[in-house]
Formats: sequence, structure tokens, C-alpha cells
Amino acid sequence: MKNWIYGGIALLATSCSSPQEKQEVQQTPVLPSQHYTIEQFMDNASVSGGSFSHDESKILYSTDVSGIYNLYTIPVSGGEHTQITDSDSNSFFAISYFPKDDRMLFSSDDNGNEIYHIYLREEDGTIRDLTPGAEARSSFFGWSRDKNSFFFQSNKRDSRFMDVYEMELENLEAELIYENSENLQVSKISDDKNHLALVKPITTNDNNLYLYNRNTKEKTQLDQEQAGYTPVYFSRDNRSLFYTTDTGDEFAYLMRYDMETGEREKVAQEDWDIMYATLSESGRYRVIGINEDAKTVVKIQDLENDEPLEFPDVADGEIKSVRFSASEEKMLFYAGTSKSTSNMYAHDFNTGETTRLTNTMSPQIDLNDLVEGKVVRYPSFDGTEIPAIFYMPHQAIADSPVPAMVWVHGGPGGQSRLSYFPLIQYLANHGYAILAVNNRGSSGYGKTFFKMDDRQHGEGDLQDVIEGKNYLAGLPEIDSSKIGIIGGSYGGFMTMAAMTSAPTEFDVGVNLFGVTNWLRTLQSIPPWWESFKQALYEEMGDPATDSVRLHRISPLFHAEKIKRPLMVLQGATDPRVLQVESDEIVDAARQNDVPVEYVLFEDEGHGFVKKENQIEAYGKILTFLNTYLKGEEETAAGAKL
Repeated sequence: MKNWIYGGIALLATSCSSPQEKQEVQQTPVLPSQHYTIEQFMDNASVSGGSFSHDESKILYSTDVSGIYNLYTIPVSGGEHTQITDSDSNSFFAISYFPKDDRMLFSSDDNGNEIYHIYLREEDGTIRDLTPGAEARSSFFGWSRDKNSFFFQSNKRDSRFMDVYEMELENLEAELIYENSENLQVSKISDDKNHLALVKPITTNDNNLYLYNRNTKEKTQLDQEQAGYTPVYFSRDNRSLFYTTDTGDEFAYLMRYDMETGEREKVAQEDWDIMYATLSESGRYRVIGINEDAKTVVKIQDLENDEPLEFPDVADGEIKSVRFSASEEKMLFYAGTSKSTSNMYAHDFNTGETTRLTNTMSPQIDLNDLVEGKVVRYPSFDGTEIPAIFYMPHQAIADSPVPAMVWVHGGPGGQSRLSYFPLIQYLANHGYAILAVNNRGSSGYGKTFFKMDDRQHGEGDLQDVIEGKNYLAGLPEIDSSKIGIIGGSYGGFMTMAAMTSAPTEFDVGVNLFGVTNWLRTLQSIPPWWESFKQALYEEMGDPATDSVRLHRISPLFHAEKIKRPLMVLQGATDPRVLQVESDEIVDAARQNDVPVEYVLFEDEGHGFVKKENQIEAYGKILTFLNTYLKGEEETAAGAKL
């Protein structure tokens, strides 16, 4: 839950080796056949979403193949893609086809300000904002069981609280059905519309779980002890609520609560966190997603026959985002690896055929030139085992060691994972090793590990990152004199914490929209996070009562210690980490007479989604590293920095 606020750039990456296994030394380099440009890497497409049309003949989805996310459709059987929208400024993200016709819902904000609206695209192509209001933030909450309406959440009544509305399709008028006046988070609604599952965050891991009866207005607390509780679905007979919890355990498992008897039953448990669980339309199939050592493992259970459903065999590795059609005769899913982009597939249960619907990888790139991520582990300063994803360039050998970057994910509480990320592959292709660290406080490794950084940010977690550098320095293929640090959002804070608290540990720093002044950031979080604010304060500290510590860990107040070249990248509309955070750290660092490069995008928010901006940002990062880490260019004085 910690990465809700400062998720930022989440590392995506793949494949596992044995725990604690180090990369074997290559005696002869296996050189990539080509060093690709950032334009070639960004010629790949990203795809997201996926909704079956009412007749199950087409799929609605989003892709950035045009340079920005727009809506597209493709036949379920495969074939030509049809572009539906042609935005050249704001990204359009597909929500769903209408259940009984070819109208579409999609969401969009204003250049990354995260004030999302829900839009209707009529069959004639006209577009209408269904949730207007300059400061009103709305999110789709699902279709009603009879498919005559849909639910959405909005803070239009009070900017701090997300209420629940129902919009009738006949007249497209919205009715408030739950006024969230108690600062709770609404998670699920039952098919009969009578019950809502609510949570109240206590910490970034623990929360209270409530069941609200709309008919009686009664709210029943379901949590039995302080732990994490996440509602995932109501049963189709409206008798049971299913939720995940880590009560009495390190990892989250699936539970059923009988709303009539109050009885509880453990339904599914794995050796790792069950991240989510969903039901198909009739309730016949249950899908669970497991966070197994930084990759998603999907299991489908046929509840009618009480046996697992055999998943289609695809060559692309990790399976995720499984969805069934309304008839349950078709299934949509994504698959990809750390060295190949995710693609969308459709499976037909009647014919047994699986069709690959997209081909997102650039034809200019030979996959043999890319690097597969490997899970490694190393001991930290206090003996804690730290997991990480390691990318070793093909050209790295002991006789010709390469520079390296320690990558720190967003959060607090995010996770570097095994999926494709173009910047990682771009840097590895150009001779940089990457160690994506899952420092203490990262999700996915049990709640004890998750809580280890609470009120210790920039301390124990930073030491984990420094030990990651030491791990790299101990590998013969790595040039120990050329190791930098890079991170986005919370990872950007960690980058700046390293540059100020341990100014000689890393040779360069790349900060992507990172927090530098916790006092200001915690006081300026967006109003729609009001329900989560106290939980965030429990972990990070309350700026009203913990100002001394927050001042101490804020890099801005120690900027005079920055000694190494620094690069900062920022979006001007970022509502989470304000532009002023980057402006001030850049100004302060420049007073130290060290190289500082600042890249500001006026039309981006918390993370860069427009391809032209990604191309510029990633290209400039490589140039910066080539100059100040590899030392391919000399300073005016002739000394390599």
C-alpha cells in the first residue's frame, strides 16, 4: 500500500536465478550485434487495458504507438488494429466497451495532473465528459450486475473524499449512493448494490475493514487484529465477502467472510503474497495473482469443477492481467519478459486456440542483444538479505569491466519487478550494468521486511542501497570506480539522500522527480489522498510533530554536501512531487560548483508518458552517464570527472 502515494517510476524487469547466486564471470564477451538508439528502443509500443465488445468480436485497449496513449480496437481473432481516437496532447486510457452496444468509456487527465475524468465516446465518434469539473477527480468503479448502469467514485462534493455514484445508461445521470463522510476508502460493491466493503488505513500496511449495509446504514467492523486487509470481491450470491489479509502471517492470503453467519474461511494461501483475486462473470472462474519473487504468477480455479484451469502455453514468459469475456468462452491476458515488451493475447475456450493480438517489440531490435534480468540477493550492513534484479551487459568481462548504476524504485514501499523497462535495456545495451535494489521497506517480501524502513527513511534503506553498490563493486565484471545511483519518485529521494548523506559513495546521481523536502511534500499531498494521509504520516512522520527528523532526512537542507555530478528530471504538472522540489535542489547543487543538468517537461506529471519526452529524457540520461561516469568526454580542464 505504501507505493500509492509516491509510486513514481516503478521498475519493471524479469526471470529468476537461484537466491544468492552471483552472475558467473564470462571469459569472452558476447557482444551485442548493435548498440541501439533511444529512438529504436522507443519504437516499441506499450499496451494497456482490454475490454471485450458486447458481441465479443473486438477488444478495446490503449497503446502509445502514435506517441501518446489513444484508444484502439482489434478483432478477437486477430488482424488489423483500428485507431479510435487521435489525441496529440493528453493520453486516453481505455476503460470499457458498453455492455450492450459499441459505445466506449475512457479516462484522461490534463497533462499528468492526475485529475482524471470519465469520457463517453458515442458510436458516431463524438466525445462527452461524463464527470465535468476542473477539480473533480473521478474513477470508474464497475458495471452494475444488470448492465444498465455503472458506478464511479468522485471527489466533486468534497475534494478530500471519494464518494460513490451510480450513472444510469438510459439518461446518463448520476446519483450519489454513498457519501464518504468518514474519510474511508470504498473498495467493492456487491452485485445487489446493498453492501460496500470499506477500509480505513492505519499504517501503510495495516487497516480496518468494514462492511456497510446501504439498507440499514449499519457499518460492521470485520478486522480481528491489526493487519492488512484488502477486499477483492463479493460472491455472486451476495452472501460472502472475499478479502486478502496477512493476519498472523508474513504474506497475504485469501479469506471468505459469510455475511449471514459471520463465519470465516481461508480459501487460498501461497508462499508469497496473493496480490489480487477476481471472479469471472458468472463466478465460475477465480483468478489469483501471486507476487512470487518479483514476478506475477497467475492461477485460475474452475470453481464449478473444483479444479485448476490449464493455462495456454505462450512463449513470452510472465502472465498477467487476465480477464474473461461475459460469456466466459474467451479470455484476454498479457505476457512478456524482462527483455521483451508485453503483448496481448486472446484465448478461445471453444476452439482451444490462443491468438497473439499485438506485436509491441520494435522490429529493429534483436532480442539476443538485450539482457535478461536475474534475481540476486546480498547481505546488508546488519545481515538482512536484500533481493535485487541484476542486468549484466553482454560485453562485461573481468578483463574489460563496465560501469554500473544502482536503481532504486519508487514508493515508499514499491518493488523492482521482473518485466520489461526500456530505460534499463537501453542503458544495458550501451554497456551499463544495472542493479535494481529492493531495499528494506519494499513490498513483496513479507510484512516484517515491508515495515523495516518505517520512520527510518534515508537511513537503513539507504544503507541497503550502498551495500548494493558494494555488491556490484565486488564483481570482477564491474568497474568499482564507476558506480552511480538512479531512481524515480521515492527512488529520486534516495538518490538525493545518497548524494547528501553519503556524498562520496556514488560517482553520479540521476534523480527523476524525487522528494527533496519532506516537510513541504507531506504538507502538500493532493487533497484526494486525505483518507491515506494519516497512514502516510505514521510511516514517514507528521510534519507538525516530527519536523526535526524530517528536516534531517530532507536532502535539500544538506545540499552543500553534494560533490558529484547530478542530473534531475521533473514534470511541471506533477501533483505528488511538486516542481519546486527539483527547482530548489538544482539551484542549491549548482552553488557547489559541480556539474548539474536539469530537464523539465512542461506537459508531464509524475512520470513521463509521452514518447517524445521519454526519448529526450532517456537519451539525455545516457549522454550524462557517458560523460560523467564512463568519462567519454573531458572537462574543460582536461580532467575526467
